[in-house]
Amino acid sequence: PALFTHTYENRFPGMTLPVAPPQTSLQDIAAAVQPALESFLDERRDLVEPVGPVFTEATAGLERFVLRGGKRIRPAFAWTGWLAGGGDADGDLLSGIERVLGSAALPAGGFADRALMDASAAFPVPDAVSDVTAAALYIGYQTSWFALHRRANLRPGEHLLVHAASGGVGSAAVQLGKAAGAHVIGVVGGADKVAIARELGCDVVIDRREQDVIETVKEVTDGRGADVVYDPVGGPAYEASTKCIAFEGRIVVVGFASGRVPEPRLNHALVKNYSILGLHWSLYQQHDPAAVQEAHADLVRLADAGAVRPLVAETFGFDEVPAALARLGGGASTGRIVVTGT
Repeated sequence: PALFTHTYENRFPGMTLPVAPPQTSLQDIAAAVQPALESFLDERRDLVEPVGPVFTEATAGLERFVLRGGKRIRPAFAWTGWLAGGGDADGDLLSGIERVLGSAALPAGGFADRALMDASAAFPVPDAVSDVTAAALYIGYQTSWFALHRRANLRPGEHLLVHAASGGVGSAAVQLGKAAGAHVIGVVGGADKVAIARELGCDVVIDRREQDVIETVKEVTDGRGADVVYDPVGGPAYEASTKCIAFEGRIVVVGFASGRVPEPRLNHALVKNYSILGLHWSLYQQHDPAAVQEAHADLVRLADAGAVRPLVAETFGFDEVPAALARLGGGASTGRIVVTGT
């Protein structure tokens, strides 16, 4: 199946998606794209810098980006679609499945009517879960699930501090933390985001523009501090976390949306007895794919039970992709932005 071509006139005149069909292998399946979620592979829009045009005729999505430090990556786009066909070798894997979600196979990308994904990485979508919800349920919730359950081993009753609690991955961490029985403290910037964080389920919301994060965390935890910190921000957020972390606390480093990569003081971690944990979700796809399937099953269970509801802040059609990317890159968006394909 070929990728359909789209021309975006809004912000990038004359730029088109590819006209050449990708080669289908026995490990690929083709699915008609429903929502495509603009979600960078590392989830950190402020840490990446575009190289060349934003849309490339080679990738059907964002041009390659450069992480500060010189490492090149390509973004993976989460999407939900109706199964259109597959390689014979994977027929058993997909038997009886009509809708799937996952990441579009690179370099093809997911901004198109049809896209490719590896059958082994295709996840079934239950009938009760909408296309938009399924697209938003993928990378952000998988990231937060692994951060809280595999890396931090979050336990019921613990204090969970979530930075950027109204954002894409932060909102997922809030809901998963509440589902795990934690006392969730959300940090946001601005009164509008305070209301969103409360609706997501935060027990305490801190507006970092108006309140002192360190003192407030100590106050609401009776001086103990946060047992687990979920940090997709870095910079000052990380520094504040080290000053309000509990004994045997765990700081999970998820990203650096602030644009500042902190330099941990290991002597401080030693004398205060806390752990610094990194989380790179896509490595689980490479080293422990069974765990990714386990996470998906748990997330679907939680979604069916109403324990998690992805915060989809805005939806855009294909013709509005440049505007959607500009919105995402502006830093003011909350939750997830989804391209509906209509």
